[in-house]
Amino acid sequence: MMLRRFNLLRLSLAAILAFSAHALVPPDASAQQLTKTGPTRSAPEAASGRHEQRLAIARRHMVAAANPYASEAGREILREGGSAVDAAIAVQLVLNLVEPQSSGIGGGAFLLHFDSATRSLKAYDGRETAPAAAQPDRFLDAAGRPIPFATAIASGAAVGVPGVLAMLELAHRQHGRLPWARLFAPAIQLARDGFVVSPRLALLLHWMGAEAFSPAARRYFFDANGKAWSAGHQLRNPEFADTLEIIARDGARALHEGPLAERIVAAVAAGPAPAGDLTLADLAAYQPREREPVCVLYRERRVCGIGPPSSGAHTIGQVLRLIEPFDLGRGPSAALNARAMHIIAEAEKLAYADRNRFIADPEFVRVPLGLLGTHYLERRRALIAPLRAAERVEAGNPGGDGAHWYGEDATVEASGTSHVSIVDGAGNAVAMTTTIEAAFGSRIWAAGFLLNNELTDFSFRHTDTQGRPIANRVAEGKRPRSSMAPTIVLDAEGELKAVLGSPGGSRIILYVVKSLVALIDWEMDAQAAAALVNFGSQGRGFELESTTASAYDALTRPWAWGSTIWQALRLKPFGHRIDFDLMTSGTHIIVRRGPTRLEGGADPRREGVALGD
Repeated sequence: MMLRRFNLLRLSLAAILAFSAHALVPPDASAQQLTKTGPTRSAPEAASGRHEQRLAIARRHMVAAANPYASEAGREILREGGSAVDAAIAVQLVLNLVEPQSSGIGGGAFLLHFDSATRSLKAYDGRETAPAAAQPDRFLDAAGRPIPFATAIASGAAVGVPGVLAMLELAHRQHGRLPWARLFAPAIQLARDGFVVSPRLALLLHWMGAEAFSPAARRYFFDANGKAWSAGHQLRNPEFADTLEIIARDGARALHEGPLAERIVAAVAAGPAPAGDLTLADLAAYQPREREPVCVLYRERRVCGIGPPSSGAHTIGQVLRLIEPFDLGRGPSAALNARAMHIIAEAEKLAYADRNRFIADPEFVRVPLGLLGTHYLERRRALIAPLRAAERVEAGNPGGDGAHWYGEDATVEASGTSHVSIVDGAGNAVAMTTTIEAAFGSRIWAAGFLLNNELTDFSFRHTDTQGRPIANRVAEGKRPRSSMAPTIVLDAEGELKAVLGSPGGSRIILYVVKSLVALIDWEMDAQAAAALVNFGSQGRGFELESTTASAYDALTRPWAWGSTIWQALRLKPFGHRIDFDLMTSGTHIIVRRGPTRLEGGADPRREGVALGD
């Protein structure tokens, strides 16, 4: 026994030395830290510790969202007989209040709806749009070089036309049961009476600092001395309550026309440079879109999401179809086996290469139809070496008009996003991912809420080094590409099996793929899948979650799921370069297990909870 302990200790210490160069890099660095020498990858919202959750069980309905106030508001609506869309609206409005760093009516969203009676899906696009004045050189300096990312994300030029409320109103007209105004009541009451500032919100405000915010936002989030409100502080937002009362009475157009719209335009114009150019005409012209769902078959299940301008469904669909012929192991005991993690990461490299080259707003870019074609994916799958990591992966040639001339992408995605999963009493479901882009968006305040900085989701460069136009370049009225991936899984008969999604910038795709494999291949429950170690590759290395296991556990129990060292050791023979990070996902999952059992899982990396009856 002593010899075995000594060997484990020696092995673990060797691993520490082998990966010390990575371990010395602070995980989960902020966007500001990353952009001192230019952006290299997405930076998630900072980690705020783990909040372990038990698997939630319900018989009739369930909501899983990123804050207990929001989940309770959704359950309140479901208890009154409201639909999944009704509950999603109530949840979104409360999230705007209690989780303002991640989403709100100043941003955008994608919503996927499942109708249990017809077994049909509808996809709704509430993505922000660029103003009419937007040009391809929007984020370039006088010499034609990209401006610093940290400068762009906190500027008026970063603000796009908000779309989430208009999209939710469209979905409510088609799938709502309760009156529109009723859905605003929980958020209005909380805004007037006050809510308790959560530890995560308090930490993020302290991390950002008062100087990062516009004066109006600073007065709301910080005291007179510039100190962030602490966890437990009772915070009221009567200005937001007034705004919600107007929209509850007059509809979503009240945000796009009239006094509220004027306040938005004025706030953008007064924002930090580069100057914003959002106009009343831009706000009035906004229209949400209905999109065709994008579905692929994976192990006799139909996995569905939303197509462009979101890249989520296409990229996840490519990964699933690429890995399907491989044996990833079955059952929970196979979870995180090294070979499966390697195969998944190699497939993700291929899918991200295609995504970065070809996917953008379909009203401006013709996305190649062959991206999910069988013959094309067979050619791409042949590039996966079962025992060796690829050092560099290029985009393929799926065919179709223009597929050959798109340039190499230069987009960097920050993340300030939230995901909501809901199943109502009739078996209808909503998967909605909602965002204001970077943490606290543009940090510009208007009428009681923050405005997005979504336009930094465009590529700052509009051509690549060979002069080819980049698909995700800026253009007037264009929607920036997204990685958001609200996902619904159906069985062979079209019955609902799972509802899921996550925040996380460009890593959203990694988080959702991991969760789908955990649910389908490794047969894990909703909570275990949400909590499972995050991993994957966007093409630059193998990203592995740096867990919070104690040093003692790392040395004495390196085989445990929580041991980053053990995972890295098992992957080393495949030749992966391991990039450690905290990988702060916010995955929320609902799984249906028969007609009277719902399972709910909330990501322990944030503050979410699943509630149901």
